Amino acid sequence: MCVRKVSRIRPRRVAAVTLLAAALLGLASAPSCTPTSAAFSRKGLPVEYLEVPSPAMGRDIKVEFQGGGPQALYLLDGLRAQDDNSGWDINTAAFEWFYQSGISVIMPVGGQSSFYTDWYKPACGSAGCQTYKWETFLTQELPSWLAANRTVSAVGNAVVGLSMAGGAALTLAIWHPAQFVFASSLSGFLNPSQGLWPTMIGFAMKDAGGYTATDMWGTANDPAWRRNDPMVNIGRLVANNTAIWVYCGNGTLSDLDGAGDFGTQYSAQFLENITVKTNKEFQQKYLAAGGHNGVFKFPASGTHSWGYWGSQLQEMKPDLLRVLAGPPQPAAPPPGAPQPGVPAPVAQQPGVPGAVPAPNTVGVPQAVVPQPAVPQAVVPQPVVPQAVIPQPVVPQAVAPQPVVPQAVVPQPVAPR
Repeated sequence: MCVRKVSRIRPRRVAAVTLLAAALLGLASAPSCTPTSAAFSRKGLPVEYLEVPSPAMGRDIKVEFQGGGPQALYLLDGLRAQDDNSGWDINTAAFEWFYQSGISVIMPVGGQSSFYTDWYKPACGSAGCQTYKWETFLTQELPSWLAANRTVSAVGNAVVGLSMAGGAALTLAIWHPAQFVFASSLSGFLNPSQGLWPTMIGFAMKDAGGYTATDMWGTANDPAWRRNDPMVNIGRLVANNTAIWVYCGNGTLSDLDGAGDFGTQYSAQFLENITVKTNKEFQQKYLAAGGHNGVFKFPASGTHSWGYWGSQLQEMKPDLLRVLAGPPQPAAPPPGAPQPGVPAPVAQQPGVPGAVPAPNTVGVPQAVVPQPAVPQAVVPQPVVPQAVIPQPVVPQAVAPQPVVPQAVVPQPVAPR
C-alpha cells in the first residue's frame, strides 16, 4: 500500500501531524505502492497457495506455504497487509532464503490492521465488516490443518513479525510457548498499552482501512491492551525461555534504503527513531527480569522499511535454525487448550481478545474424573476380616496339653 506524503502539510498543523505521522505513515507495511512481479518468489520454488478454513473467522484464509520439514517459520505481515499476497513474498526473497533449509515457511495472507489478535467486535472498516480472530487461527486452526495435511508440527516453531506484527509475534510466543520457541520483532511496537501508543495505534488503524482500535481491544484501560503488551508480560517470556531476536533501527538512512520521495523516507525515518526507545527499554527490562536467551540489534542506521527487515531475517537464520533443531518439544495440548499460566483476568473475562481458548477450559475438569476410582480402593478392605480366619489356629496350641498326663508314669514307685 502507498505511504502518504507529509511535504504539503501546512505549518500550523505540523505539530499534530508529527504525532500522527508515526502511526499513519510509519506503520505501513511496504514503502512502495506497486511491487514488481520480480519481487515475488521465482518460478520453480515449491510454493503453494493454500485456502485454510477458519471456523472462528467464518471464511477460508489464504496462506502461502513452502514445505521443507516438520518445523516451520511463520512470517507475519505489517499494518497494511494485502489480501493477494504476503508482504514478505512481495518485498523479500524469504522463500528463496529458506529453500532446502530443513524447515517449512508459512505466510498468512491478509489481516490489515488486525495486529494478529482476536478482536472483541467485528472488524468494520471502509471495505465493510469481517471477523478478526487471528490468534485463534494462528494457534489453533492453522496448526491443526497443517499437521493433518502437510505434516507440519504444531510445536517447536518460529514466528517473525514486522512493525504491527513485531509485538504480535512476541505476544504469540508469550501465550503459546510450546508452539513458538523462537520469536522475533522487527521494528515492532513493544509497549502498546502505555502512553500515547493506544491513541497512535487508533489513528493508524483508521488510516489503514478505516478500522477502530476499540473494536479490537476496547478502551485504553481494558485488560486486553496489557494482555497484548510484550513489555508488560516480559516475566512470562523469560519464564518460557523463548529464544527472541529484537531489532530496531534509529531512523538514519543507509544503502538499504531505496530511492524514494522525501515524504516516504521522512516518515520511515521518523517512526523508527521514536520506536527504538521502547525497544531499548524492552531490552533493559528483559535483562533485569533474568532473560538470557535474547539477541538485540540496535544498529547505527535503519529506517522503517523492508530492506532492513529482509536483511535481519537473513542474519537471524542460523540462530533460528539452531533453535528449531533443538531437543524435541513436549507434545502440544489439543487445539483450544489453555496455555499454562494464563492470567486470571483473562480466564474470568472470556471476551478478552486472545482468550478464546478459555471456553475450552470446560474440558479441564475432566481430569477430575479419575477421582471416583479412589473409593474403589476400599473394595479390598473386606479382605481384612479374612485375617481373622487364621485365628482358629490358636486353639490348636492346646493340643500339646495331653502330654501332661505322661507325668503320672512315675507313680507306680509308690508300692515300694
